Amino acid sequence: MSLILASASPRRQELLQQIGVSFVVQAADIDETPLAGETPLDYVARLARSKASHIALNNAGSAVLAADTTVVGQQQILGKPESREHGEQMLRLLSGSWHDVSTGVALLVPGSESAVAPSVVSHQVVSHQVVTTRVRFRDLSEGEISAYLDTREGIDKAGGYGIQGMGAVLVERIEGSYSNVVGLPLAETAVMLRQSGISIWQ
Repeated sequence: MSLILASASPRRQELLQQIGVSFVVQAADIDETPLAGETPLDYVARLARSKASHIALNNAGSAVLAADTTVVGQQQILGKPESREHGEQMLRLLSGSWHDVSTGVALLVPGSESAVAPSVVSHQVVSHQVVTTRVRFRDLSEGEISAYLDTREGIDKAGGYGIQGMGAVLVERIEGSYSNVVGLPLAETAVMLRQSGISIWQ
């Protein structure tokens, strides 16, 4: 069964390649605005399912894997920084404290043919889950925050930092999946794929 990764994230692509999964990429362009009263866990779960469903519509014969990651610090959802000033605010908020990184993962596989239109194959959600990792930042000085912002590494990342890059020096400890903080919890994703007949380590 062929697999489509519904994400343009180079981090997720690298993580899947790391465990030997064959896939093609089709990024899903959907509205990622949180719903009123939506919890962070419900938010990432909904976006993962929506991304997978969006791509599955035009790819009847392929399985679709989608994920969405968010950072929650001080009870605030921290998306990608909109400006340098926004990124600075995020890093100050995260400095010296714990925050949660949650990733929703959804896998859709081709199901049965439609009775109305036999040529149309529907998809079914085989598995979906949310994985959360706790991350603690060390106390950051204003100079360190400014220097990290100068690297521009965190400009396209939830929470404004990348643990797999230079942002690793900001992190004092983690509790849970490291790959989840990068963007895709590999242990959980591998189980989902293998249970659906999609090979890893190939």
